[in-house]
Amino acid sequence: MAGLIQKARNIFRLAVTDYLYEWQMSSCFVLALAAVLAPMMILFALKFGIIGSMMEQLIEDPRNREIRPVGSSHYDAAWFEAVRAKPEVAFVIPRTRSLAATMQLKSRQAPRILPVELIPSAEGEPLLRKGTPIPTGLNEVVLSETAARKLKVSVGDTVDGSLSRRYKNKSERVHIPLTVVGIAHPAAFARDGAFTSLDLVVAAEDFRDGRAVPALGWTGDPPPGAARSFPGFRLYASSIDHVAPIRDALIASGIEVRTRATDIDMVQSMERRLSAVFWFIAVIGLAGFSFSLGANLWANVDRKQKELSVLRLVGFRTGDIVWFPVLQALFTGVLGWLLASAIYLGVEANINRILIAQVEDNSPVCRLLPIHFEIALAFTVGAAVLSAALGGYRAARIQPSDGLREI
Repeated sequence: MAGLIQKARNIFRLAVTDYLYEWQMSSCFVLALAAVLAPMMILFALKFGIIGSMMEQLIEDPRNREIRPVGSSHYDAAWFEAVRAKPEVAFVIPRTRSLAATMQLKSRQAPRILPVELIPSAEGEPLLRKGTPIPTGLNEVVLSETAARKLKVSVGDTVDGSLSRRYKNKSERVHIPLTVVGIAHPAAFARDGAFTSLDLVVAAEDFRDGRAVPALGWTGDPPPGAARSFPGFRLYASSIDHVAPIRDALIASGIEVRTRATDIDMVQSMERRLSAVFWFIAVIGLAGFSFSLGANLWANVDRKQKELSVLRLVGFRTGDIVWFPVLQALFTGVLGWLLASAIYLGVEANINRILIAQVEDNSPVCRLLPIHFEIALAFTVGAAVLSAALGGYRAARIQPSDGLREI
C-alpha cells in the first residue's frame, strides 16, 4: 500500500514538474479553454438573469395565477366544492356582485369617508404575504396599503364601516365596527380595498338586496328558500403551469375566463428556445476544445516518447504512464475554469452596473448561482479528462524499447 502511494506521488510530482517546465504551452491551453468557457458563462448568465427574473416574477406574483370569469353566472356550493377538490387549484372562493361588494369606511384619524371594495378572503389567500392575518368573522378586515394610508390607520385600529340602501321607500344606513388586523403589501391590491371574510361580503349584499342579517341585527325580508348561488369567483392555480389546463377545462364547461396564460407561454417558450441555443453553442464549444486538447496531448506524448519510455524502463507500468496526460488535462481544466470565472466576474459587474438602471426592480440582468460555477467546473474537468483519452491511448502504446532505440 505504501508503495502505491509513493508511486502515485511520484507520478503527480513528475506531471506537475513537466506541466510547469513547459509553461508557455500550458498557458496557451489554459487561455484557449478560458476563451471558450468565459463567453459561455456570460451567455448563460445573461439568459439566467433576464429570463430567470421574468420566470421568478411570473411564479412569485400570484396575479399571474389568477383565473377571472368573464361576466356573471350562477355558481352553487357543489360547484365550488368540486373545483376546490382539484389538486391544480390553490384557492377558490365565491364573489358577490361588484356593486354590492363595496363599503364606506371612516376613521378617527382622517376626515374623509373612503369607499372601498370588499374582497372575500379565507385561509390560503394568495394575495396576502405569509404572516399577514386572515380576516375572520364579521368584524375583521385587512386593508390595502392605499386604503390604510388614506384612513391613517395601522394594525389594531378600529374603523367604522357603513352601508346604505333604499328599502320600502326609505333610506337606511347601518354601521359596523371593523378591526384592522393587517395591512396588505402594495402589490397585493393597488386600489382602495379591504380583505374580509366571505360572511361579511354576503351580509353586505343581503343588506343591499333588502334582506335581513340577524347576526348583525339588520332587519329586512327573510332569506329566500332556494340554495344560495354566486355570480362570480376568485380562482388561483397552484402554479403557472396549471393556469392553461384550468382555463381550458373551464372554457370546455361553458365558463369564459381571462388569464395571463399568453404571457406565461411567451416567457416559457423564450426560456426553452434560449436554453436550446445555449446548449447548442456549449456543446460545439466544448467538443471543439476537447478535440483540440486531445490532439495536442497526443502530439505531446509523441514528442515525449523517449522520456516516457525511459519511465517504463525504470519500473512505471502502462497504467502509471496513462496518468500523465490525464493529470495534465485536469490541471488545464481547473486553471482554465478559474481564469474563465475571474473573467466572468469582471464582466458581470460591468454589465449589471450599466444595465441595472434599465430594470424595474433593480434585479441583476447577468448572474450565476454558486451551483452554476460548480456545474461549469464539472463539465470542464470532465471534457478535459475525456479529451486526455487520446493522449492516454497513445501513452499506453509506448514500449520500453522505444527509448532504447533512440539512445
